[in-house]
Amino acid sequence: MIEFILNNKRIKSSAKSGMSLLHFIREEQGLKGTKSGCKEGDCGACTVLVGSLNKDNSISYQSITSCLTPLANVHAKHIVTIEGLNRPKELNVAQKAIKDNFATQCGFCTPGFVNSLSGLALQHKKVSKEDAINAISGNICRCTGYKSIEKAAEEVSNKLQNKDSTNELEWLVAEHFVPDYFKEIPEKLKQITSRGSDVEGVLVGGGTDLYVRHADTLLDQDIQQATHIVGHTIRVHDGVCTIDAGTRVTDLLNHKGFKSYFVKLPEFIKLISSEQIRNMATLAGNFVNASPIGDLSIFFLALDSTLHIKKANGDSRYVPLKSFFRTYKKVDLAEDEFIADLSFELDNNNHFNFEKVSKRTHLDIATVNTAIRIQLTNNVVYDVAISIGGVAAIPTYLHKTTRFLKGKELSVVVLIAAQEVLQSEITPISDVRGTAAYKRLLARQLFYAHFISLFPNQFQLKDFIA
Repeated sequence: MIEFILNNKRIKSSAKSGMSLLHFIREEQGLKGTKSGCKEGDCGACTVLVGSLNKDNSISYQSITSCLTPLANVHAKHIVTIEGLNRPKELNVAQKAIKDNFATQCGFCTPGFVNSLSGLALQHKKVSKEDAINAISGNICRCTGYKSIEKAAEEVSNKLQNKDSTNELEWLVAEHFVPDYFKEIPEKLKQITSRGSDVEGVLVGGGTDLYVRHADTLLDQDIQQATHIVGHTIRVHDGVCTIDAGTRVTDLLNHKGFKSYFVKLPEFIKLISSEQIRNMATLAGNFVNASPIGDLSIFFLALDSTLHIKKANGDSRYVPLKSFFRTYKKVDLAEDEFIADLSFELDNNNHFNFEKVSKRTHLDIATVNTAIRIQLTNNVVYDVAISIGGVAAIPTYLHKTTRFLKGKELSVVVLIAAQEVLQSEITPISDVRGTAAYKRLLARQLFYAHFISLFPNQFQLKDFIA
């Protein structure tokens, strides 16, 4: 039995737990304000809010795409659709800002924008205009050209500057950001017991890839919820970072200890996905998906990460991430095994960079992506690890290129020679994202971009133009 709060209604459903939340909202509950658009997590028309109860009785809300969310993942949560944000006699703040700034035309995408901006208001932090724009980064509008929507977002963020941080929810209700019933949700969620962990079926984390490919197949199945098996915490201890398999991309961005080692992490994360997807996508899900262009796979390959793999009976083993990917979409994971966590060494002397090119600058699937971790001693490469995606059947760790660079003094001549080694290691193919020749060109340019970005006083673009 799946149990949760949908707007102000307690839901107890025996529907298959693999059913998408979007399908349940529209077809089972008749709430048509949540729109069915791309069904791939790209357009944001199906955006809803999910609220999770904290130990202090507060609720943390995040925006998600309901088209990629299995019903199992909303057990004991508060799900908010556009109908659940409506006020009895007047518009809420986000709705009014969109109306006053003429930020809607056909209206199909508007509920998603309202949900995203309302989710911004519910964040337990002071927000800026940039935060407001980021909050709607996963919402697409075909009509307006976005400027009017940006003005509406800025208006919402301006009104949030006066938010009472000592009594947030009372203030948000009084200022017409959310309806009054939100104050009753913590007590309602406390009445819902945890779902049993003995459910059999496909193990699903965030579902952001699985539900793009298999949503119709999973509709009539029960699934295992990954959070019943694995955690979602990040631990930094004695120079080692350990990240639970259920950790979401947003968790990486919000963890001060992790972020302190990656100064440009917000820039890197912005290249990966929209806020809605970051709030859902899990670390292990990205690895098990085994996409040759998986952004997190490329990121953590360059950190020489190690996977901790377990069985239900308690047996476990450790596998280097660079050995985990076997062939296209095949990984070193038996049917009765799951990834428990990932670990890697942290070192303040490391320089790290992530680069990505896709058809859209942000929020798109990579054509080629790559990451590097490098440590220098007197300009000599003491240690280095480089990964690259989109140029082979699997996310690729560049063994030959890293061996070539170790022990050498960094120079333009050395990097040009290293790039030639890199070309010998990759085997790109032509597909919808680009020709093989184009991908080789990107691999070259992004390799040089690492060093231009990390060492701008030593390397410039002109150094690598023939």
